[in-house]
Amino acid sequence: MKDFIAVLRRFVPPYKKYLALNIFFNILAAILTLFSFALIIPILEMLFKIREGVYEFIPVGTASFKDVAINNFYYYTQESITTYGPGTTLAALAALLVVMTGLKTGATYLSSYFIIPLRAGIVRDIRNYMYRKITALPISFFTVERKGDVMARMSGDVAELENSVMASLDMLFKDPVMIIVFLSMMLMISWQLTIFVFILLPLAGLVMGRVGRRLKRTSLENQNQWGVLMSNIEETLGGLRIIKAFNAEGKVRDRFFRDNERFYRLSTSVARRQTLAHPMSEFLGTTAIAIILWFGGSLILGGHTNMTAPKFIYYMVIFYSIINPAKDLSKAMYAIQKGLASMTRIDAILSAENPIKDPATPRSLPSKADISLRDVSFSYDGTTEVLRHINLDIPAGSTVALVGQSGSGKSTLADLIPRFYDPTAGSVTIGDTDLRSLRVHDLRSLMGNVNQEAILFNDTIFNNIAFGVDSATQAEVERAARIANAHDFIMASEDGYNTVIGDRGCRLSGGQRQRLSIARAILKNPPVLILDEATSALDSESEALVQEALERLMADRTTLVIAHRLSTIRNADMICVLSEGRIIEQGTHEQLMRPEAKGHYRRLVEMQSAK
Repeated sequence: MKDFIAVLRRFVPPYKKYLALNIFFNILAAILTLFSFALIIPILEMLFKIREGVYEFIPVGTASFKDVAINNFYYYTQESITTYGPGTTLAALAALLVVMTGLKTGATYLSSYFIIPLRAGIVRDIRNYMYRKITALPISFFTVERKGDVMARMSGDVAELENSVMASLDMLFKDPVMIIVFLSMMLMISWQLTIFVFILLPLAGLVMGRVGRRLKRTSLENQNQWGVLMSNIEETLGGLRIIKAFNAEGKVRDRFFRDNERFYRLSTSVARRQTLAHPMSEFLGTTAIAIILWFGGSLILGGHTNMTAPKFIYYMVIFYSIINPAKDLSKAMYAIQKGLASMTRIDAILSAENPIKDPATPRSLPSKADISLRDVSFSYDGTTEVLRHINLDIPAGSTVALVGQSGSGKSTLADLIPRFYDPTAGSVTIGDTDLRSLRVHDLRSLMGNVNQEAILFNDTIFNNIAFGVDSATQAEVERAARIANAHDFIMASEDGYNTVIGDRGCRLSGGQRQRLSIARAILKNPPVLILDEATSALDSESEALVQEALERLMADRTTLVIAHRLSTIRNADMICVLSEGRIIEQGTHEQLMRPEAKGHYRRLVEMQSAK
């Protein structure tokens, strides 16, 4: 329960108005329920002719409100019997019972009416918080977490939270009010009997509470397994071409079936425990009624109470009316325990720390875009260094290329410049200003990226080129596309710049996708450009077009190029050769290819030339 209260404190404050109205109408509905039940007593007394005294009207203020209200009610009932007869009076009391019930159900509806915006609003806010957090977290977070599991938390866990915790809010705010109001009336009718009830109810709550705690543990395992299933599906869809190429359908099916079987067993266990709530609460409630009937009947038969038989029936009606709210409350508590397991998984994202933070007093952006790395080392896990004591200067307006075998640290070094990661030792500066002294947003506004895999979105060509540049005009987008050698194939597509390119640009060729990503970088017009093997996955014709577009893009910019095909970097101002996280050679192409130079770069060029 403590965890649930913590959830409410975090998410309910913006909806306090709706909560207050809900509680008000819940209290009103409980009071109207009591009054409608109270009409049963005079109806029973009239039918069985138990109460036949003569009543006089008592002015308000001459006695307690309770005594005045009861006496005057019987006075008007007596007057009605005298004037209109018992049959008409009985019909009037029955009609009043209907009216009171109508008012009660109206108040109950209004209480639910006002809780709905609170429930839906909290779920909306949690989705927004999660999406905001996911877009704010560093790339390092997603190298540890599986994408499928993150998707499961945003979809399945939030849906579970909505269907369990949020759906139970109405019962949680209504049922305790009903129980408290009913118990208060029971105390007024017979305090001896109600004290006995106070002993029975906590015992029943203790039994159901133990089952609920076990339900939360099993639900957490169940939601974690759902994340495994989602990751499995995401990997299968992403790698379907390889799965089919290696005839591995059976292997991935077997893995999915195993994971799905475990999810089935956990889901069955959770559902069985949750289903136990209703029969258990009904059994405990019926047992309590039987005990109260015995105890209350013994008090009346033994003359140990002044409670009359109609009052005892009224008492039992009220107590029986507590059973349904108690059952609903127990079901709500079960659902909340189940939903809190999902909240635990959601909190793993919401509470995740982002190590890439803005400084308390950020500095302004430098005027020159020259970049320096000073004694930079980096490790992903804190133990194995991927970069070791890197010293590198990239003068403003120059082009520096990074080459080396896979795993040598090229992409990691490039990721330090836009602060996708921070170095574990040393510093990276731009214009003599440490990157950690700048706002992350300001720093990245200086950067443009073109990656080996063109990252495009399921949107129009125009919106993909204008991505991140809100004020882009049609003319500016077309100019960027012409520079990127993309305008001709765009105009040849079915809707020109309004053509939707499909998921990740699947309706375009690799070269076309890459030229759109170059056009996007051209439109942004960044002072610093990072090219991560932008032509390595292209055929010769596409490579020529893309390389021409890249050369236009690189003009007069500070550019860091990660190159696989060494022929594309011959004109770089400096080439750095990385091996095992260190720079082992650097110089221009001519310097590194001199006859006396028999270093790593020369061997790489000769190997590629021999192919």
